[in-house]
Amino acid sequence: MQTAHPRRWSALAVIALAQFIVIMDTSIIGVALPEIRADLGFTADSLSWVFNAYVIAFGGLLLLGGRLSDLFGAKRMFSLGWAILAGASLVAGLADSTGAEIAARAAQGAGAALIAPSALALLMTLFGSDPKELMKAFAVYGAAAPAGGTAGVFLGGVITEWMSWPWVFYVNIPIALLVLALVPALMPGAPARRGSIDILGALTATGGLALTVFAIVRAPAEGWTSAATLASVGGGLLLLALFVALQASRRAPLMRLGILRAPNLAAANGAQLLLGAAWIPMWFFLNLYLQQVLGFGPFEGGAALLPMTIAIMFLMVVVAPRVISRFGFKVPIVGGMLLLAAGMAVLSLVRADGSFAIDVLPASLIAATGMALAFIPSLGTAISAAAPEEGGLAAGIVNTSYQVGSALGLATMTVLATSRGADILSDTAALTSGYSAAFLGAAGIAAAGALLAAAALRTPKAPAAGPPQPQVEDRELVTV
Repeated sequence: MQTAHPRRWSALAVIALAQFIVIMDTSIIGVALPEIRADLGFTADSLSWVFNAYVIAFGGLLLLGGRLSDLFGAKRMFSLGWAILAGASLVAGLADSTGAEIAARAAQGAGAALIAPSALALLMTLFGSDPKELMKAFAVYGAAAPAGGTAGVFLGGVITEWMSWPWVFYVNIPIALLVLALVPALMPGAPARRGSIDILGALTATGGLALTVFAIVRAPAEGWTSAATLASVGGGLLLLALFVALQASRRAPLMRLGILRAPNLAAANGAQLLLGAAWIPMWFFLNLYLQQVLGFGPFEGGAALLPMTIAIMFLMVVVAPRVISRFGFKVPIVGGMLLLAAGMAVLSLVRADGSFAIDVLPASLIAATGMALAFIPSLGTAISAAAPEEGGLAAGIVNTSYQVGSALGLATMTVLATSRGADILSDTAALTSGYSAAFLGAAGIAAAGALLAAAALRTPKAPAAGPPQPQVEDRELVTV
């Protein structure tokens, strides 16, 4: 019988911190963007890439991060990811040109792509032998994500108002150094295993995602039928098709396509993709509604999101595990996504002369309840469906699903919001109309996720009682 790691709860705190930081780094720059634009000379078109460079590198390289975690050990890749994140954060703060800033943000995303799947693989190693403890660990890990997103907005406002924009990047450095000091004593190690690294697969996946998101973001300005848009979409889809072909033909692919045949893995990842595609646009446009329509400042806007964040954390840690224990994983995923859709449908009723207490708070708490119920079981199902030796790959796939959904959902809802007036900054009625359209569109995505989960997820039969089967460790070395 496997002995529980004596410092597993301390290790979980570090793993949750990792999730907190990689999500915080997507949101902390938002308030600082005007100052970054003024100091480094970004244009209105290029400024969005301070955000997109991180998200695309993060999402595009997650599969590679999961593969490296399986081959070299999650502990090693977790530490390497933090070292890369610290170095890239230093460069991002010191950058004196647009190119250097975008490159540094992409490097931050690459570091996060090593941290995230390694963190989940470590969590499974520490808690996988005890289902009850595993559910608690997933709850703590899941609660760190919305906390990081809200903290990013709040800290970004505080830092930008009282310090200077480079500190939105420098804040990562002392945290990274602390984590690197704690990892050797807290995290379980694993021997290296034999295998190859599919660099071309990583490049085609990242390039395909980047071109597709670029095409969607630029389409309103270039035109949906313009040569530039069609070329970008076509190039992105071609690279993604090449990625799939490479994975099907290689003996040691970046993502073994057969893993998707594991019961519920594909369906759970689909739910995570649609969850990200619904939640991130809601969070993004809710920030804009608070600041540009209701007139909240950066600090005030971040504080206004605290009730929603506290609700999510409480529900994920206290309520969601009990609901899952009582009803299994399918009911909370379907019910949670329906609640998320309902919350965003209510948010779509926001008014130009509205108020936080009436237009935002009730709807945001409904959406928070849905997110809390759906996130944990869909994440846990996606990870646990894979064999233990492919835990890093499964973690990479589910993180990729969520990040790709986030990027594509935000890009698509931005186009929808802009078409309804969200680019007319001087007209609060037009802004509200645009944001309302984005909320309603995101509600539709969440409803689609509920339908997918209801149709595709299968409830497994209870296994017959019996002794656990021993796992055989692979102690062979890696070859590159």
